[in-house]
Amino acid sequence: MKQQRFRFKMLALLLFGLFALLAVYGVYSINTYGNRWFAYARNPRVREQKSTVTAGNIYDRNGVLLACTEDGKRVYQPDEASRRAVVHVIGDSEGQVSNGVEGFQTAYLYGFKASLMERFNDLFSGENRHGDDVHLTLDSELCTAITYHFSLNPLTKGKNGAAVVMNYKTGEVVAEVSLPSFDPMNKASVSAGSEVYWNRATQSLYPPGSTFKVVTTAAALENIPNVTTLNITCNGGLDVDGQAIRDYGNAVHKSLTLREAFMKSCNNIYALLALDMGDAALRKTAEGFGFNANFLFRDFVVENSAYPTTNRTNFELAMSGFGQSSIGATPMHLCLIASAIANDGVMMEPTLLRQATTPAGAVRDTFGPKVYRTALSPATAATLQQYMRAVVTGGTGSRASVDGLTICGKTGSAESSRNGRAVTHGLFIGYIDSEELPYAVCVVVEDIVDGEGGGSTAAPIAGEIFKYIRDHKESFTH
Repeated sequence: MKQQRFRFKMLALLLFGLFALLAVYGVYSINTYGNRWFAYARNPRVREQKSTVTAGNIYDRNGVLLACTEDGKRVYQPDEASRRAVVHVIGDSEGQVSNGVEGFQTAYLYGFKASLMERFNDLFSGENRHGDDVHLTLDSELCTAITYHFSLNPLTKGKNGAAVVMNYKTGEVVAEVSLPSFDPMNKASVSAGSEVYWNRATQSLYPPGSTFKVVTTAAALENIPNVTTLNITCNGGLDVDGQAIRDYGNAVHKSLTLREAFMKSCNNIYALLALDMGDAALRKTAEGFGFNANFLFRDFVVENSAYPTTNRTNFELAMSGFGQSSIGATPMHLCLIASAIANDGVMMEPTLLRQATTPAGAVRDTFGPKVYRTALSPATAATLQQYMRAVVTGGTGSRASVDGLTICGKTGSAESSRNGRAVTHGLFIGYIDSEELPYAVCVVVEDIVDGEGGGSTAAPIAGEIFKYIRDHKESFTH
């Protein structure tokens, strides 16, 4: 009998443990995947709620109304250029933009966060329920300015691309632009399945090209003894496994230090560095920066960046040293990498939601900064900061320079293919070295003109972004 009671106790403890684990997993799943479940277009509970609740308003960081409901219809800013500039962040009423605020913040916008007392009061008020308002970190006017400067530069006018701007101390995303865009108030002219719905800033994987040299440099600093004092020779070309690696224009840089190779963006030397370190060391550093990680951010769905893990030839490894081979990263992730370097090695989680308020105007939730990971040591970050400053003062990133600001950055030109055609993308990552205006940026311009690079296409747009922040300081210091 005692033995039987003991078995019952053990079974009860086992069942209790299983229920406890299930409860813990449930809480974890809701916190981790909750926004994704609410954003799922076929969620029946969400469809039912949308039919009975008036969606809340969406505001930017300066109180600009970005979306509201009028006469039962969702409407956006009155100016078309402004609507287009933020459409991939805000989304649209039909959910064509799958991960915009309209879908991803459904829990707030459609009143799922309301308390039982609030729901009870609404039930007897005789009025239609209203969801919460959401207040974003976004500066909508900066987004509009970015699209304007894409169209202003003859080398970028009409080009597809993306830009991300964030506060590297807090992770607040103040701009996110994807081109081409569309007008959410006039979708009749958009063809079905059009690529304009695709958010290039968070969903498109680009070869990072020479912007990846910040990762290779970090790996070299941490794995090659005395690498900063070495002189490395570039003879204009490198043959690896019977395949040639050449610098742009077949340039011969001769003997360079690591700092000089970074400034001149010498592909041959970075190929040699990758071969010297080996694939495991370079991959470890890349993964420290977030490559191959599963990005589960509270406010964003970001495509996972990739660094190859299998079947690596020496040629593929050499190409990886300067961001080619099969490496892919989103503009959002590249901005995070620049942010981590600027923030002494600490990568903050990117955030978009600043505050949620009830229909009565009370604060429902307020959101603060959160550390995502430590990507590199403060000492390695400090060296990279110096190198990135040199790129802007005397290297390929001079067109990102802005009077009155200390700008650091790295340019990149990345070879890719589209519909069987070889194309080159121009990239720039960088930041303002400032306690008052701690902002990082990534700009990607697709399919640039032959002979051009990130320094002549993406860097000037980054410079205009930095100027805007300088000239509208009051919008970026609160």
